[in-house]
Amino acid sequence: MTLPAESPRTTAAAGRSVIAQDVRIKGDIGSEGTVELMGQIEGKITARTLIVGADGFVKGTVMAETVEVRGKVEGKISCVTLTLRAAAQVTADSNYTTLAIESGATVEGRFTRTTC
Repeated sequence: MTLPAESPRTTAAAGRSVIAQDVRIKGDIGSEGTVELMGQIEGKITARTLIVGADGFVKGTVMAETVEVRGKVEGKISCVTLTLRAAAQVTADSNYTTLAIESGATVEGRFTRTTC
């Protein structure tokens, strides 16, 4: 699993990007910090942390250290820590080290635990 390259900036200096509910992106995005998604992205997301809000939707590939899903993800997830909240709807092949799934989450796909 390849995660975002280490940056000379500290995690505290990395920003938080919020993609609003009315935003739709086709293409790849990357961040050294946190991406909070309320809108829709079709493409590849690379970030330190990805939070998919209740109205958020990802169709594509996610690569991050931490992924928290409340909305929908279709495609592939590669991360260290994966948390699927009760409202999550995930149809994806997922590679993770730590996994938490709340009661009520809908999951479909192959889940593979990796070691660091």
